[in-house]
Amino acid sequence: MKNERLSVRTCLLLILLLMGTMLLCVCVGSVFIPPLDTCTALWNTLWGLEVPAGISRNIILNIRLPRVLNVALVGAALSLSGAAMQGLLRNPLADGSTLGVSSGASLGAVAALAFGVTIPGSAYGGTMLMAMVCAFLSLLLILFLAYALDKSLATNSIILIGVIFSMFASSVISLIISFAGEKVRSITFWTMGSLSGTGYAHTRILFMAMVLCGGVILRCSRELNAFAIGEDNARHIGVNVRRVKLIVLVAVSVLIGISVSVSGSIGFVGLVVPHMTRMLAGPNHRRLLPASMFFGAIFLLLADLAARTVLSPIELPIGVITSLVGAAAFVAIFYHSRKAG
Repeated sequence: MKNERLSVRTCLLLILLLMGTMLLCVCVGSVFIPPLDTCTALWNTLWGLEVPAGISRNIILNIRLPRVLNVALVGAALSLSGAAMQGLLRNPLADGSTLGVSSGASLGAVAALAFGVTIPGSAYGGTMLMAMVCAFLSLLLILFLAYALDKSLATNSIILIGVIFSMFASSVISLIISFAGEKVRSITFWTMGSLSGTGYAHTRILFMAMVLCGGVILRCSRELNAFAIGEDNARHIGVNVRRVKLIVLVAVSVLIGISVSVSGSIGFVGLVVPHMTRMLAGPNHRRLLPASMFFGAIFLLLADLAARTVLSPIELPIGVITSLVGAAAFVAIFYHSRKAG
């Protein structure tokens, strides 16, 4: 159909908006770097030229740029996952954490931090591996229990099991923290979300996850549109409901597992951003999903910028900023939707 996808003009506008936000986040911090110096350092490095003296090359390329790239990728992944889950489950309160996958990934990462699980040659490999494995195992457990209760894997069954599992995982995390000893501070800070110290190795992993799992979710946009009219109606028009549901659930769980392993627990991105995007792009998932990726990246970039600068030199956990802004935005969205209804 003519207006199913985002127009070229809209795509260019979103790309420029994202690039401008990323440039702002690289320039602004405890030390302000002029945009011209930042662009010069990036351009010269890209083409293998020497960076002029006086430009803070190390701060730009080794500290801020990898963090900005990782924040943008995590924001895009969480927002895309939330939009996909809301469409799949036909529930405006759903996001990736509704499945319990976020809690499972957090449980694995906290266990790795508390018990010192590491991979030789990789400072964060143990945490990442444990988060991804536990996220995937959590999904298998949730789907198994949901299938045992309801062979059709109905939405309400999945949500119910996901909520119960999240409560169980949170209890286990609290138990682990109580025995973590001197590691309690670092674990507690991680559970509130932070991307400080992330590097280009994380960027490569997040990018590959977005290409593979994000691509799978985007290819399911037509099927997600069909889910909007109900699973029975989607089945009648030829959609393999169970197959599509499993594919999207697995892709979302992998994206969330990898994102949580890198950034910690960051709430409200997958819940609020798709809502705001839907107001601008409409309910068609062929527009909604890619637009959610852009707005999720921009939202988390601005939240990370606020976390770094509001109380500088003290850095706030990014999850605190997203929760404060997200909770207020969600209350406003809920109020206006109820008022309009």
